[in-house]
Order: sequence, then C-alpha cells, then structure tokens
Amino acid sequence: MTATYESTTGTHGTLHGKVALVTGGSRGIGAATAVRLAREGADVAVTYVHGKEAAEEVVRAVRALGRRAVALRADAGDADEAQGAVGRTAETLGGLDVLVNNAGVGVLGPLEGLTLADVDRVLAVNVRGVFLASRAAAARMGAGGRIITVGTCMTQRVPGPGGTLYATSKAALIGLTKALARELGPRGITANVVHPGPIDTDMNPADGPYAAGQVEMTALGRFGAVDEVAAMVAYLAGAGYVTGAEFVVDGGHSA
Repeated sequence: MTATYESTTGTHGTLHGKVALVTGGSRGIGAATAVRLAREGADVAVTYVHGKEAAEEVVRAVRALGRRAVALRADAGDADEAQGAVGRTAETLGGLDVLVNNAGVGVLGPLEGLTLADVDRVLAVNVRGVFLASRAAAARMGAGGRIITVGTCMTQRVPGPGGTLYATSKAALIGLTKALARELGPRGITANVVHPGPIDTDMNPADGPYAAGQVEMTALGRFGAVDEVAAMVAYLAGAGYVTGAEFVVDGGHSA
C-alpha cells in the first residue's frame, strides 16, 4: 500500500496558531493525523524511529498547507527520547498545545511464547513512553492544552487468543487518560483516548492475509481508513468540554 497525503485543500482554521506533536507520525494513522491537524491550522512535529524518508514526506505535506513542520527522530521506548521529543518540539515550533500519543508497538502471540524482552519493549513504548511524553507535555501546556492517546479496540473486545501483552499495554492507557483528565482539568487541559478498530495501514492492510476475519467482526463489514481516525483526533484537539473519555472508531467491532 502506498501512502499519499493530499495537501491541496484549505484549512478549517480551528487550530490556527496551535502547535501539535504526533508521535509515530511517519505513516498510517500518525501521518494522516499530522496532515489533518495541519489542515485545521496547526504547526506539526512528527517523530519517527526508522522511517525518516516517510516522515519527511509528511513534513512536506504539512508545509504544502502553509504550516510549519519538523520531523524528529525519537524512540518512544527510550525514556529520555520519549520526553525529549516534547521539549524539542516546543523549542523548534515555539510551544506545545496538542500531544497525540500515537507511537506504539504490537507483539501478538501465545502467552507462553512471549519473552521478557517482548514484555519490556511493549510496556516501554506503549505505556512508559506515553506517560513520560504526557507528563512532559503537561508541564509546558497552558489552558486549552490537549492530550490525545491512541489505544485499540482490543481494550473493548479481545476477539481471540494472542493479544494478552498488547491488550494489557493499551488498557493501561485508559486509566492514565482518566487520571490525567482529573489532574489536569483544573488547568484547562483535556485528556482523551481514541480506540481504532481494523484500519487499513501498511501494518494491517485491508487486503492482507488476516483481513477477512477482522472484517467479519465489524458491524459495517469493512476496514476503516486512517482519515476516519484522524478526524476523531482533530475533533478532540478542538473540543473544550470533552475529557477523560474513550472514543471508539472501530466500525462496530465492539458492538
């Protein structure tokens, strides 16, 4: 699947003057989210680990919309890099208003086959990295700040074996989000989590070997598009009276 990012439409302007950081923003949901936020008027930083060329493509798409953009190499599994990306974004783009915790890894397989290294890596990226980035962002955000975290439909329904570690890591983000909402609410900062279902990406293509079974589990009978998840993130980036909530974008996977 070849990613393309349309950049010819005008911005809606709801995020005009805001600065956003999208972790894991070089492809898939992260890339679509970065471009959508730019269409809404935000300047955007994206992080990547290996996909430098793809991240630069996203930067070009954002700049084509007339917004500033930067690609930062940062591994969410590295404690210093996870929180350091927040500071680098603020220094480069002049602040931070929206954090989208999108970077994540998935290790699926039988319980007995998961190694300690698997456990450490998944929890480091999916939980610790999100916690550290959120804490660093909260320290820099003022009223109107937004923390949006990407979870998974597997926190709502685990359809089969093999998802113990991944579901555990993403379920932790629900508790983190609700706690952030309570702690940061008095400062006017919101925190919400979005749970995508089967989404057509390079990692999980709609024409892949496991697609048919996933489609059967949805009420709509299809995969979702990355833009459909990005639209929800963009809504939350502009919403002021929504916090501590879970939003499921899964085509009825959890119905």
